[in-house]
Amino acid sequence: MTDSRQAELIALGERVLLRNYGRSPVVLTHGEGTRVYDADGKAYVDFVGGIAVDVLGHGHPALVRAVQAQAASLIHVSNLYWIEPQIRLADLLVRHSFADRAFFCNSGAEANEAAIKLARRFAYTAGRPERCHVVSAVGGFHGRTLGALAATGQPKYHEGFGPLPEGFRHVPFGDVSALEAAVDDRVCAVLLEPIQAEGGVHVPPDGYLSAARRLCDERGALLIFDEIQTGMGRTGRLWAHEHWGVAPDVMTLAKGLAGGVPIGAMLVTERVAGALGPGSHGTTFGGNPLATAAGVAVLRTLLDEGVVERAAAVGRHFLEALRGLAARRPRAVRDVRGKGLLIGLELAEGLAAADIVKRAMADGFLVASAGPQVVRFVPPLVIAQEDVDRLVAALDRYLGDRA
Repeated sequence: MTDSRQAELIALGERVLLRNYGRSPVVLTHGEGTRVYDADGKAYVDFVGGIAVDVLGHGHPALVRAVQAQAASLIHVSNLYWIEPQIRLADLLVRHSFADRAFFCNSGAEANEAAIKLARRFAYTAGRPERCHVVSAVGGFHGRTLGALAATGQPKYHEGFGPLPEGFRHVPFGDVSALEAAVDDRVCAVLLEPIQAEGGVHVPPDGYLSAARRLCDERGALLIFDEIQTGMGRTGRLWAHEHWGVAPDVMTLAKGLAGGVPIGAMLVTERVAGALGPGSHGTTFGGNPLATAAGVAVLRTLLDEGVVERAAAVGRHFLEALRGLAARRPRAVRDVRGKGLLIGLELAEGLAAADIVKRAMADGFLVASAGPQVVRFVPPLVIAQEDVDRLVAALDRYLGDRA
């Protein structure tokens, strides 16, 4: 790399930061809309969106105004007191979901930890403390804290962190028979992503989520949907479970909820909310004025400006374009799957997603991987169809030699 401000920053980062990330060799310094720019001034079209976080893109006026105004008035006071933006965001969320009440935290992993605790506490308060097991899916991803990690059905994330908390079972995603066999009288909850995102963008077969709902109802377990990556309009509906007409008892959110300001949330029905009474669970920073003011601005924009509907339309176009690419390059593409603007392109054996990520970056596109052979696209929901077409044309060039 030639001498540059970017090279200097990366060299400094290599000296002072923990090396727990495999970072691309760019320092992103600012953004506008669906473009981001590195420290040397190069522009990139952002199809990563902070990993499904920047739903309104970069520098959206409504979000900027909300953060600026709130930072100037009140950033933090703690949950010893009522917080107006927190109340406003909770009201918006419950009015536009299945839920009756909301709890706020700082991340998706924390939201899932809260959901696991709620499920166990709900069983305990019902006089069934033995019902402490949680069933989740192979290939799922629920976070990196120890409880969320134990629920994550991917052994590669477990290595070296044992012993993990007990009481977690993993079954194949989409397999109703396996779910039926696993949900017994020791299970307090089933925890599923409506679409597995990090695990490779796997869409469940029709009937799977409704079968999970039926099993939980019949056997007295809670149904928890992890919509940390699939929520906030990502799949062309406000919540991904709406595609199948199935409502959970508990839903966890994070990522796009505040458009880049750290936040997590757990939404619950009134039936289960009482399990977490005063003192049973909490967090210092969760639901602080700054994060929840940002969340209000993001959610109102999604609801009032047709962003979700637009994402559905652009997502359909994106999927169709990628399926056309797969038809032209059958030796290079194994599968295309997803909904809305959560899309995975699975490459054929011998091709690596990391190579596509590097080539796209060199051409001014940011894309991500979801496993060794899946290229994942989770752009801002305001991405332009013209940028989608430009990216697909670039992918066609990259895969041309395997046609």
